[in-house]
Amino acid sequence: MTADRRPTIPHRRATTLVTLVAPVVLTAVAVLVALTWADELPDPVATHWGTAGTPDDFSTLGGALLLLGLTSVVLSLSCWVLALRLGAEATTRRVAAGTSVGMAALLAVLVVGSLALQRGLDDARDAGPITGVVAAAFATGLVLGVVAALLLPGDPDVVTSDVPPADAARLPLAPGERAAWTASVWSPAAIGVALPVIALQVVLSIVLDTWLLLAIAAVLAALLATMLVLRVTVSAAGLVARSPLGWPRVRVPLEQVVAAHAETVSPLRDFGGWGYRVALDGRAGFVLRAGDALVVERTGGRTTVVTVDDAATGAALLNTLAERARVS
Repeated sequence: MTADRRPTIPHRRATTLVTLVAPVVLTAVAVLVALTWADELPDPVATHWGTAGTPDDFSTLGGALLLLGLTSVVLSLSCWVLALRLGAEATTRRVAAGTSVGMAALLAVLVVGSLALQRGLDDARDAGPITGVVAAAFATGLVLGVVAALLLPGDPDVVTSDVPPADAARLPLAPGERAAWTASVWSPAAIGVALPVIALQVVLSIVLDTWLLLAIAAVLAALLATMLVLRVTVSAAGLVARSPLGWPRVRVPLEQVVAAHAETVSPLRDFGGWGYRVALDGRAGFVLRAGDALVVERTGGRTTVVTVDDAATGAALLNTLAERARVS
């Protein structure tokens, strides 16, 4: 087995440009725009709006922009370090880039938009509702986050001609016999944690008469739908794990399979939680619940993990199909 190899992090320059440089530049532009309005803004400026739609907290312009800059830079640096240390999988790098750029855009639009409401006012308390600005901030963050994720290159096409090691389990197949293995896995943790949060958002949106909270509940429900159930398949196409909506998805072609095996994992102990996770040792994949997991050691020192019942059968078949593809 090759689990002790250090994973290779590809596309480091592109990852740095998108995950670190782009959000820092975006934040700097927002700060510069706000500074050009300094003479048109009240002192202090409003930095928070209450449920009644009126400002209820205030700060100097410098303080507000300093908080924006520090928050964005620290978040971007964290995502960048994560991508360069644990981003052997393209999905990890893209999540880091999307989070970094998306959050920087959200904060920039939120701060600049709230200041735009206050231009020309003598008293920040006279500023109007911020609901439109919040909606625009979330929309901009989502769009730019997706664009940033798509801009990052995928994994390099590193293949191997070596068959899986002799001690890797096989599923005997007759010459010319075709086989496929498929199973589904669902996440009790996603239901137990997310559903109460969604229900709370719906109740608050009704009580406070705020449609934005209802929109947030809808987004959370959509995210839950993408992670609630996974269909895991091993076939001549390799390993494919995907949600019913088609995304997110993890695919390991046969030519990238070094060896596969089954092991028992604990989401909290081994991966720090549930969902698409990246462990401190670089392993990445879908960890929806505790128990059996199909672990695939891949070219480039990468390791993909998918929790699923009967993982041993899936791993054995994957080894057999990988060997067959290389000796045929």
